[in-house]
Amino acid sequence: MIEWIIRRSVANRFLVLMGALFLSIWGTWTIINTPVDALPDLSDVQVIIKTSYPGQAPQIVENQVTYPLTTTMLSVPGAKTVRGFSQFGDSYVYVIFEDGTDPYWARSRVLEYLNQVQGKLPAGVSAELGPDATGVGWIYEYALVDRSGKHDLADLRSLQDWFLKYELKTIPDVAEVASVGGVVKEYQVVIDPQRLAQYGISLAEVKSALDASNQEAGGSSIELAEAEYMVRASGYLQTLDDFNHIVLKSQ
Repeated sequence: MIEWIIRRSVANRFLVLMGALFLSIWGTWTIINTPVDALPDLSDVQVIIKTSYPGQAPQIVENQVTYPLTTTMLSVPGAKTVRGFSQFGDSYVYVIFEDGTDPYWARSRVLEYLNQVQGKLPAGVSAELGPDATGVGWIYEYALVDRSGKHDLADLRSLQDWFLKYELKTIPDVAEVASVGGVVKEYQVVIDPQRLAQYGISLAEVKSALDASNQEAGGSSIELAEAEYMVRASGYLQTLDDFNHIVLKSQ
């Protein structure tokens, strides 16, 4: 057989040379145009569902949030595995699809079934899809450091959440900018039960007073000298002094 191949090749040397030239050109073109990735994405096609249930224990989150979501996502077309994790105040559900599934098609199917299960979740709890990224999509990590010592962790976290985060999101192909660490700025109202009992004020009244003092109201408009002025009341709480001036009860 080998002898026959050699004889035929020698007898048709022109065709053999043309075939070898064609294979060389085709191989060179393939090498040049083959996409090369330094970190090839070998992760599964997955969609993450994150649900926040503040203040609830993991067992309650599991029973009231994670379990309804996982059982519903088992029916999503193309889903091969559904994993649920319950933490204090948070629920994470991972829906893993068959290889070759289009990621955007998978997200649309999960969102469709998510709308169906929304009514089974506790009041005030809403689930949301994770970022449009793969398992190897974490490409960069940075830290904010104030070497002058003029800003504390709360200031740095506010700078990250309100300025840097949105600027980085404008970069093409960036799906999410996740903030980790620091101190999220917040105002806490510390209740003194003895003082409340002394003045006959309940916790519900304190909450109602805070809600009523942290609102904006829109009014009509006033025309003066052929000019129109918009009337509105700005009542958002912005400083600690604003909290100190809240009236809880009048006698």
